[in-house]
Amino acid sequence: MSDHAQLKSILKTHLAWHGARLSFLSSAVLALLVVRTVSLPQLALAFPGPAAVASHIKRLKRFLDDYTVNFDAIARLVLALIGLPAGTPFILTLDRTNWKFGSVAINILTLGVVWRGTAIPLFWSLLVNQGGNSSTQDRIDILQRFLDVFGADRIDCLVADREFVGKAWFAYLRTQHIRFRIRIKADSRVATARGKLAPATNLFRSLPIDYYQILSGPRRLWGQDLYIIGLRLPDGKYLLLATPDTPETALDDYRQRWGIETLFGSLKTRGFQFEATHMTDPERLKKLVAILAIAFTWACRMGQWLNDTVKALRY
Repeated sequence: MSDHAQLKSILKTHLAWHGARLSFLSSAVLALLVVRTVSLPQLALAFPGPAAVASHIKRLKRFLDDYTVNFDAIARLVLALIGLPAGTPFILTLDRTNWKFGSVAINILTLGVVWRGTAIPLFWSLLVNQGGNSSTQDRIDILQRFLDVFGADRIDCLVADREFVGKAWFAYLRTQHIRFRIRIKADSRVATARGKLAPATNLFRSLPIDYYQILSGPRRLWGQDLYIIGLRLPDGKYLLLATPDTPETALDDYRQRWGIETLFGSLKTRGFQFEATHMTDPERLKKLVAILAIAFTWACRMGQWLNDTVKALRY
């Protein structure tokens, strides 16, 4: 079976699309893996079949302009591609990548699942011309999409960087019974053992380089009683985490957040050159990300298969 036929068969089990549309998506994903750029003319060059390049460009534009995409179905497909056992809870990671095209600022808020050192994108929101950080509502909306499709029982914990803090955000996570390991800023006001508020770094001043400490008992932060963990980094600065439970594993869990940086690097300069696109329309960009998500996940799964095959041949 050819790569195109194999991928089309897998897509068919998860997407309720007719044959021609499935063929297009399979061709687009495989072309993206060949040319490693989102440039439509270059993608069209790698499409299979005798049709002219101009015809393939029209198909790509038609998909981006006219097709209705069920992004929940794309999330189910992507999760199925990595082959985790049914019911496995996973670590979710939330972050934002951004760039500018001319005067247009493009922000993509992404929720992914940590898998083998990277993150697999499940849901994303386009924050076009929204300067600065994501809002609390942006974060709630994207996480709620996950809860609606997969449920809270599929979440081991959520890891996120210093952008993703706040009273309403933490209250939402606690209300939804979502465990989290979130980095906080050095000047975050944390309750001392006596109940007075102080900058978080003040509570770890005596910590040696490369050592960590868990403050005794939960401390008040952003309206919640949370465990606070501090790690003194080699440069003398601090990595500070907040979590509602099991602080003993919080640092190890948080380290897996780096997977989403690997994802963004693979989608952008080190991989598919996503920031080179001239698109600024949010709906077109969302569909382009869907193709990228499938291509990236397919590449990861094939890489895993090749690695496992080589190991089996060695032994």
